[in-house]
Amino acid sequence: MALLAFIFLLTLLPAGSAKSRYPSKSTISSPVFGPRQVYGPVGGSTIVKCFYPPTTVNKHDRKYWCRQSGGSCMTVVSSSGYVTPGFKGRISLTDHPEEENFQINISSLALADSGTYQCGIGVNGRGLSHKVTLNVSQGPDIPKAAELFYVKLHSTWTVTCGFGKDSLLLRKYLCKVEEGVCRNIVDNYEQVNASYTGRVLLSLVGYEGSFSVTMTQMDWGDTGLYRCGAGEDWESGADSRELDVFVYEDKKFPQLKPTVVGKTGSSATFECLYEPLRQSSTRTWAKWKPNGYTRIITNEDFVSPLYEGRVAMFENPNNKTVTIILNQLTLKDTAYYWCISNELKEQQSSAELTVVKGEPLLTGPKEVVAQVGSRVDLTCFYPCSYNSYEKYWCRWNVSGCFMVPAAAQKPLGPEATCSSANRTVILSFAAVTEADDGWYWCGVKRNGAFGEVMAVKLTVTAGNDAKHNPELLDVDAPSHAEVPDHAEIPNPAEPGPGARGGAYSNSEVRSGAAPGSSDQGHGSNTLAAVLGPVAALILVIVTAFAIIKYRQMRRSDLVSIGSYRTNISMSDFESVKDYSASNSACVKESQETAIGGDEFITTTDTQESAAEAKKAKRSSKEDADLAYSAFLLTSGSIAQGSSGGDSPA
Repeated sequence: MALLAFIFLLTLLPAGSAKSRYPSKSTISSPVFGPRQVYGPVGGSTIVKCFYPPTTVNKHDRKYWCRQSGGSCMTVVSSSGYVTPGFKGRISLTDHPEEENFQINISSLALADSGTYQCGIGVNGRGLSHKVTLNVSQGPDIPKAAELFYVKLHSTWTVTCGFGKDSLLLRKYLCKVEEGVCRNIVDNYEQVNASYTGRVLLSLVGYEGSFSVTMTQMDWGDTGLYRCGAGEDWESGADSRELDVFVYEDKKFPQLKPTVVGKTGSSATFECLYEPLRQSSTRTWAKWKPNGYTRIITNEDFVSPLYEGRVAMFENPNNKTVTIILNQLTLKDTAYYWCISNELKEQQSSAELTVVKGEPLLTGPKEVVAQVGSRVDLTCFYPCSYNSYEKYWCRWNVSGCFMVPAAAQKPLGPEATCSSANRTVILSFAAVTEADDGWYWCGVKRNGAFGEVMAVKLTVTAGNDAKHNPELLDVDAPSHAEVPDHAEIPNPAEPGPGARGGAYSNSEVRSGAAPGSSDQGHGSNTLAAVLGPVAALILVIVTAFAIIKYRQMRRSDLVSIGSYRTNISMSDFESVKDYSASNSACVKESQETAIGGDEFITTTDTQESAAEAKKAKRSSKEDADLAYSAFLLTSGSIAQGSSGGDSPA
């Protein structure tokens, strides 16, 4: 019962409200389109232009202009050369296949010429036609027919309107006529209809009050009557023009994605159309805003500073498209973006980007800092879902992102799985220079189409050469204090055998950082060879110093007796003195012996004292000889020990 009640209510609705305000595809997909009405004065002329899709059949098929009479349509003129007798000499039909239309020129108009006509292709009345009403009047004010626009589905429509200098300060607008009302679409006061947000743009042209309107992603519902004008609205008597737009389907026209979704931190890919044969055309990718757009990148080496390292343009001549990649996405990047061309207006397009929170699939360090001359590896990790994709690294600049060779990817073995494989793409620098500083992209491609991209900023700082880094020094190298006679001092101006920039190879770095066991043995021998002679020299110096001190101590008790010295101690000398004083009868002669500087002691020589003195002289010489021999033996032993440490075992 509820279903029957709903159907009954639908029957009570007005016919107009039950229909969509937009014509259906079946009613507007007719391949022939022309004006709805044309006007002309008595005795004057008029032109009727009819459009048709540029197919091979349509280009060579018969075109005609016929007049409706009852249920039939009688031919007036056709492309086969036929002209009805009533119009001979004042009507012609000209086909322009390259412009996708044919044109009917009628002159010497009469009131009897008013009526309903059809322009069509093929046989009269077979559906491939368009109905036109011709109005001939005698009044001076002849209405102006609407300007026709034949627009391909999913393409872009552009119109320029101008109303002179008097309209310079007036409001400029475009509206669509629907049920007697012209609904505003866009104006120069930044008012944009919600249904056209992001796909319509009004731009002022020059200083003559002219402006242009561009509408992208044309759909079936965009067919209809429009008005562009200057003033408050089209009903207030302000200047305006009527525009008749017809959307048709061209199977060959490429359909671009109107919406793109990207994740935060990841990238988004857009496609624009272009004609490779027109190299002079300017291509711009911009961010839409209600009163215009902001340029982001062009094909003339321009990139907005706000998007440095984030955006690049790739041309694909094979399919006549340009790919735009925007990476490092944030939520603020959600907006409408336009592809703009200065020549082929219909190839302009727009797309809506929506950025959602998420995690990128390509991961790795986003910022890398390295010193000049050091080795650097830029690493990009990819998931198993990208295992079959083509991977690449490219270097970014304002002209694009140019491919650079990366580490070869090894195929998985028969027993290996994607989850256990090392899924990385590495871009290596043997020795970075300041010229390597910049942005690098890691990305994936599938069947030639660009996919996700990850950007990495490489910062190269000026610093000491990598050779001077203590962590990279070879421990086997001789010190600066001991340079072998056979060694050649390298010229710092001449490059070494390694890569330019002073960086070591992998083997050199490993040799300095983690030497092997053979290197350790060689280092021990070198250390013994250096420390052995030094220790021997120290021992010799200590021994000599001890002997000298000993001689000095002995010398303090020596007394000069005659022409030689003796080692008689002072205590013995005193006892002898006492003995001589108590036995004065045995003294033969007196002698003076110098002790100190000014002190004199008188001694008395006897036969016994002379013999003892002679014996003491021999004892002193023998002691000195023995001490000297001991010194020589000690020095020789030390020298033999040090030389033995350098000899092989």
